[in-house]
Amino acid sequence: MRRRLAATALASLLVVAGCSSSGTGDGDDGTKPTFGGGGADSSGSTVAPAELAAAKEAAGIADCPAAGAPAAGDETLPATTLSCLGGGTPVDLSTLTGTPTVINLWASWCGPCRTELPVLARAADAYGDDVRFIGIDYKDGDPDAAIELARSAGVTYPLLADPDEATKADLKVVGLPQTIFVDAQGRMVATERTAYDSYDDLTSAIRRHLGVTP
Repeated sequence: MRRRLAATALASLLVVAGCSSSGTGDGDDGTKPTFGGGGADSSGSTVAPAELAAAKEAAGIADCPAAGAPAAGDETLPATTLSCLGGGTPVDLSTLTGTPTVINLWASWCGPCRTELPVLARAADAYGDDVRFIGIDYKDGDPDAAIELARSAGVTYPLLADPDEATKADLKVVGLPQTIFVDAQGRMVATERTAYDSYDDLTSAIRRHLGVTP
C-alpha cells in the first residue's frame, strides 16, 4: 500500500512539473501546449530596431491594425497595449473590434508553433477581410528569430509582441500555442490550447466559433 501511495504521489508531481512554464511540458509533439526553451528572457535581442523593421518589411508582414471602438461587456479582450513586432503603432487589444478575429499566441522557441504557423498563414489568405488574424509573439526574447520564422512560414498578417507576459492573466495563457477566437464585438468566445497542423481542423474551428467559412 505504501509503495502504491508513493507511486501515486510521484506521478502527481510529474504531471505538475510537465505543465509548468519552467519545463518543456508535453507539447513537443504538437498535441498539447508547452512552455520551453529560453523564451523568458525578453532582453536577449541585440538587433537594432531599424534592422527589425527592415526584416519585417522584407517578410511582407502587414502593419498592425488601427484601433476600433473599445470592446465592452463580459469576456471581452483586455485593455492591454502591446507593441507591434518589428515596429509600428502599438495596439490596445480591447480595440480589436468590428471584424471576427483569430488571435494566435506563439514564439520562435515553440516547436509546435513551427508546424502551426503555415496553416494559420494559409487560412489568413483564404479568409481575406472576412476574418482578421493577429499573432502575438509571447515570452520571446528573440524578435529577429520570430520575424524570420514568420517569413519562412509565409505569415503576413499583423504581429504583436508580448515578451514580458503582460497578457498572461487576462488571456489565461498556460502554454503555447494558444488560439483565441474573438467575435466582432471583441468578445472572446473560445480558446483552444492545441496546435492546428491541419487546415481543415482550423477552418472547422473558425466556422464553429465564429460562424465564418473561407
